[in-house]
Amino acid sequence: MAEDAGQEFSFQVTAMLHRERADKAVTRMAEGLSRSQVQKLFAAGLVWREDAALTQKDKVLEGDWINYTVPPPKPLELHPVEIPLDVLFEDADCLAINKPAGMVVHPGAGTGDDTLVHALLHHCQGQLSGIGGVERPGIVHRLDRETSGVIIVAKTDRAHQGLSHQFAERKTEKRYLAITQGTPSSSSGRINAPIGRHPVHRQRMAVVANGRYALSDYAVQEHFKEAAALVEFHIHTGRTHQIRVHAQHIGHPLAGDTTYGFRVSSFPTPVMRVMLHAALLKIAHPVSGELLELRAPMPPDFEATLAALRQL
Repeated sequence: MAEDAGQEFSFQVTAMLHRERADKAVTRMAEGLSRSQVQKLFAAGLVWREDAALTQKDKVLEGDWINYTVPPPKPLELHPVEIPLDVLFEDADCLAINKPAGMVVHPGAGTGDDTLVHALLHHCQGQLSGIGGVERPGIVHRLDRETSGVIIVAKTDRAHQGLSHQFAERKTEKRYLAITQGTPSSSSGRINAPIGRHPVHRQRMAVVANGRYALSDYAVQEHFKEAAALVEFHIHTGRTHQIRVHAQHIGHPLAGDTTYGFRVSSFPTPVMRVMLHAALLKIAHPVSGELLELRAPMPPDFEATLAALRQL
């Protein structure tokens, strides 16, 4: 493939997606792409089944291999966009928000002008650290698109350096709430399993022998018969998809996470996203040194899922 032809991805249609519209199936399986971005791929003829281009309304069948190409990113011309932010903390150096599920943190291939960076440019009137470059002003860590919760942003370069150092040296405390499929056999435990690229599905991560060190602690907060559990994860490292991969590794994938083993047919209530919420971040203020204890309340969809499970 030519260097500017874009990046190719593929996935196999599962029983859950059998006879689903092609656009809905790709939206579900395409990590990091919104529905509007997927529609643009179809309009450009970049979604295929074997040798035939698919339309949005075509039905996909279990076992089909779907291929799609994400064009290379165009030079970014970032501009402020007025998007409401749920601010948890703000001063002259940094800003912490409760990111909603569905919001991409920074722009990239296939994203629109609805990312957190676009919102930050408006909220901060352009006063963000430039260390992250044009695409990532102020960004020192990230959350997956479907993950809600606490994220902290640097408004000045000195704050960026201080925050980045703490994340790199694992001097932060990060706790997440997750709803798992099934209940772990132990009420608490430690998962010490290295994470790297999946050997076959390169857009996924997996526990692999030659992966990078990854350590997570978990504690069951509430269980719903044998169907599901509310679990707190305390991660000591920050590998890509760490909680999602570790949850699958112990046999209890996160609700909604079809990429990492969630089975829709055996879950008692509908879920529309990966049920993962960054509930707590403890970090020293990068300038004053004061301990910031940043907490984000559960979002409504998370609360609604728990309410439904409590009716079992």
